[in-house]
Amino acid sequence: MASRPRFTAVVLAASRGPDDPVARYAGVANKVFVPIAGRPMLAWVVRALRASRSVARIALSIDDPRGLDADPELAAAVHEGLRVLPSGTSPSSSVAHALEALDDPFPVLLTTADHPLLSPEMVEHFVAALPEGCDIGVGVARASVIRRAYPGAVRTYYRSAGGGFSGCNLYALCTPRALRAVAFWGRVERHRKHPWRLMLTIGPLTALRLALGRLTPDATIACLSHVVGATARAVELPFAEAAIDVDKPVDLTLAATILGQR
Repeated sequence: MASRPRFTAVVLAASRGPDDPVARYAGVANKVFVPIAGRPMLAWVVRALRASRSVARIALSIDDPRGLDADPELAAAVHEGLRVLPSGTSPSSSVAHALEALDDPFPVLLTTADHPLLSPEMVEHFVAALPEGCDIGVGVARASVIRRAYPGAVRTYYRSAGGGFSGCNLYALCTPRALRAVAFWGRVERHRKHPWRLMLTIGPLTALRLALGRLTPDATIACLSHVVGATARAVELPFAEAAIDVDKPVDLTLAATILGQR
């Protein structure tokens, strides 16, 4: 079997503004520079990607890169080839801008800077489990896996047939057809305050089945594939930590505990 090409990793690291609860709690402009277990959470993400055999290069999408110089590890990564790109006005536009700025970017591994528990093992498992021929891979973890490992962790779970699941902020954009999903993502962002428009976009029957949790993760992704016009597949990850990002101050404590145990 031919080996898979190595990935371009794109890390979304733009500030979420003054209302971000983690940034406000820590007294910083951008939560990605909040220290966890001795280094900024962004540094943990970059470290994991640099240690991953499947990652050939890393690009960072950020609105204000000045904080990179304050951390020796991040400053060294920039000196050694970490590409720093300006972010867009939204996550989807940041991805679109990054893909336009990078030469021959595909395949792309997309993640976020508030995912300090990301590890090389998660990346390698995710890449190895991507189905052949898919345009998009979406990392998910079962609620049962997360609750068994961290019963007190508060996560957002999507209802589905066979049990709930959580996203893992880990995506593969394997081919240029994945750009259709980025464009669809932009439409979702624009219509997030108008749910009826989103329902028209994905179809009322599909929206109802999603809301009632009648679809498995694979079926959910398959329905969205049809709407987007690109083949997407769910990739189940056996790591509870893959679904734990830092969205709230309490997540800082949990992430620091887990990283300390590593």
